[in-house]
Amino acid sequence: MTYASNSLSGPASQPRARASINDVAVHAGVSAQTVSRVANGQTNVRQSTRERVQASMQALGYRPNSAARNLKSGRFRSIGFVTFNLATLGNERTLNAVAEASEAAGYTTTLLPVIDPTQLDVAGAFGRLEEQAVDGIILVMSSEVGSLDELGITAGLPLVIVDSDANLPYTIVDTDQEQGAKIALQHLLDLGHRDIVHISGPADSFSSRRRADAFRQTMADAGLPARPVLVGDWSAASGLALARELFAAEDRPTAVFASNDQMALGVMHAIHERGWSVPGDVSVVGFDDTEEAEVYWPALTTVHQNFDQVGRHATSLLLSLIDGEPNTKQKILITTRLVVRDSTGPAPTA
Repeated sequence: MTYASNSLSGPASQPRARASINDVAVHAGVSAQTVSRVANGQTNVRQSTRERVQASMQALGYRPNSAARNLKSGRFRSIGFVTFNLATLGNERTLNAVAEASEAAGYTTTLLPVIDPTQLDVAGAFGRLEEQAVDGIILVMSSEVGSLDELGITAGLPLVIVDSDANLPYTIVDTDQEQGAKIALQHLLDLGHRDIVHISGPADSFSSRRRADAFRQTMADAGLPARPVLVGDWSAASGLALARELFAAEDRPTAVFASNDQMALGVMHAIHERGWSVPGDVSVVGFDDTEEAEVYWPALTTVHQNFDQVGRHATSLLLSLIDGEPNTKQKILITTRLVVRDSTGPAPTA
């Protein structure tokens, strides 16, 4: 995997001349055409000749010009990956899955993080990736950037979007955020909880907004009033600060549904600060199922997202588009599952 950048080179130095295909041919005592056949993996070369040519390549430090071969075939064997925030668990795991699936298909992955997800910066990212000569792009679009029609995407360049709004005219792969939030809330409702607080992620996050909408809808479907959603920033510190403020009031809820595991950790810290128990006094549910969730105290009940499957599906769909399959502009939602641990229990009786 490579990073796209605009870094400048250091002081000029005199590079060693690169061995050419003719140099190898002279060294091995064969024709340039024979060297080309060996370099391209063709089978119509005798084994003894192949070994002699390969030995000459190694002795001279010759590397086949893959860029030239790719230009000839119209393929660069490279996928661009644009993300707004690589620091989040989901984006990191999705990138890892994309890189592994790309490598298995013989493609490299060029990563370009966009620090400030404005329309101008995302358009610039696409432009830099085109300079890097990629065959298609996977865009992890976790927040609004305006109309993608104005982002400068080269006509015909295949694009798959991850974690995006349902109304965009592109192929989309995403976790089913609504389904995940609903199974978390239904679990709490089944345990008898009627007073539930939701702590969401940032307001500009697509996944955060969908989970918050699902919270309101699920409470309405159950005929229950929904408390105002508290807005965090995905960090444990924000979960802690919001929970401290929440628990300072007299009307303590019986359960908290946090939009990720980190904020759920902050909530449990605030509960323990007050000398209360989890789940005896307040039940807590998270979202993501991080590796650390099972070693929280108590172990965290949470919604498991299959980021690996999201990344693999996105890569598979993009490769199909690169291979000329028609763009059906489909949306694939990867289902979640609830992992029940020790942080949830029956609602306390008055």
